[in-house]
Amino acid sequence: MLPLYAANPLVSAVDAPPIPAAKAWIGLYDGARGPMIDLSQAVPGTPPPDELLERIAAAARSGETARYGPILGDPALRAACAAEVARHSGAAIPVESVAITAGCNQAFLTAMLALAKAGDAVLLPAPWYFNHKMILDMLGIEARILPARAENGFVPDADEAAALFDARVKAIVLVTPNNPTGAVYPPVTIARFAALAARHRIALVLDETYRDFLPAGQARAHDLFANTEWQQTMIQLYSFSKAHAIPGHRLGAIVAAPAVIREIEKILDCVQICPARPAQGVVAWAIDALRGWREQQRRELAARAALCRDILARAPGWRLDSIGAYFAYVAHPFAPDATAAARKLALEGGVLGLPGSYFGPGQETHLRIAFANVDAEKLAGLGQRLTGLV
Repeated sequence: MLPLYAANPLVSAVDAPPIPAAKAWIGLYDGARGPMIDLSQAVPGTPPPDELLERIAAAARSGETARYGPILGDPALRAACAAEVARHSGAAIPVESVAITAGCNQAFLTAMLALAKAGDAVLLPAPWYFNHKMILDMLGIEARILPARAENGFVPDADEAAALFDARVKAIVLVTPNNPTGAVYPPVTIARFAALAARHRIALVLDETYRDFLPAGQARAHDLFANTEWQQTMIQLYSFSKAHAIPGHRLGAIVAAPAVIREIEKILDCVQICPARPAQGVVAWAIDALRGWREQQRRELAARAALCRDILARAPGWRLDSIGAYFAYVAHPFAPDATAAARKLALEGGVLGLPGSYFGPGQETHLRIAFANVDAEKLAGLGQRLTGLV
């Protein structure tokens, strides 16, 4: 029986969550090629260390963590996050510039609520992270498309972005390392976008969920924090989920000017009151204590990326256009219908990837493969399954 009332039409117009839609294909697979290789979601393939889990369990048994905490997050985690951003950037970051959120999706939603209203616009490179587009659509904010093309390594161009500006544009969004392509934007590119945002007196929202998985030898993604005026333009978003392998505990962060954090605090009070508390103190400890474990994970994922690169190079008809720590963005050999290609790959090949069409217009020739989900042994079977479909 349908309700008598109507839902918000902005929400109703948004497609259903993409990951469950793709995972429905698992139930249609007959198992002929062996167990399904699920490469659909960016999930850490290795569980966190036992000591971290034991500390979270102990924290959950504490009466203190069952109480409300500060809206912006527990002081220990805010301070540890500020110190870690300072370590990455080489610049001092005041703790007043940090807010802890329930994951990076909430960080993005909160930032957009703080920056723009219905009828405004935000520049969003395509292919985009689908939840970013969904959030903007539900808020009535135009996602103004900035193409990021394969021939340019899926790195957007600041000059092309400049031509898209008008009075309605309130922010530029960049994701690096990128989801879905894995592309790592050059520091000079990020600097040019920061200068562009400053000229137009708008925000540069930089989602660095995967900053802990930069290529070996690259100390940091950019030098924006080294500029004493970074607070005038930059808002950094981050997730603790990937680096600490705790996506279920939902912890993310926003780093911005203290004046912006005060506005964000109003929003967070309404949507979360406080971040979930048991993991906060543990992550504050883990940032320093488990640095070696995280570096080991970075090296392991880099080796998995190299294996994925080799597999795709040997698979006739398939073309690897971009790869990073978690994702490969691959041109498939079928007709330009990404959903049909992904469904065929799942039902006939036993490999679950995501259609490029989930990530914006003009992506029908591509699939996203999240190779971090599985170990090297499972990933090794990918090549035979890809080849068998062509």
